[in-house]
Amino acid sequence: MEIHIAPVGVADFHQVLTDHARYWGERDLRSLHLLALVQAFGSTCLVARAEDGIRAHIFGFVTPDGTGYVHLAATRDDARGTGLGRRLYTAFAEAAERQGAQRLKAITSTGNSGSIAFHRSLGFPAKVVDDYNGPGLAMAVFHRDLPLGVS
Repeated sequence: MEIHIAPVGVADFHQVLTDHARYWGERDLRSLHLLALVQAFGSTCLVARAEDGIRAHIFGFVTPDGTGYVHLAATRDDARGTGLGRRLYTAFAEAAERQGAQRLKAITSTGNSGSIAFHRSLGFPAKVVDDYNGPGLAMAVFHRDLPLGVS
């Protein structure tokens, strides 16, 4: 099945929320899906779409200091392990570079072993930063230079 990567539209955003459990399982992360991000940073908020719907999505933006920040990224349950997450991350990195990004950054909870392993496979070292998200809320923080250069 052919997959196309394209900017997220408003209808896509609502479909991702409708199918939330297919991407995030039991974790309720709907509050992190911000339509304002899609509206303001459309070229770096992307979906991977096939005939059967949205297989993956990534929401991010480029900061004034040239960092492509990945706010969230998820692959649908039936598309995991296919390389689609890597392909979508690469598309985000390329879009961020076109906007002048020189590096990428992402964060995840310290207990999210799947995300940590995925980011490490893309060449991101993981650093645990205490109190990153408030007192007692450590996060795994990832930084790496561009280009992404993964296949």
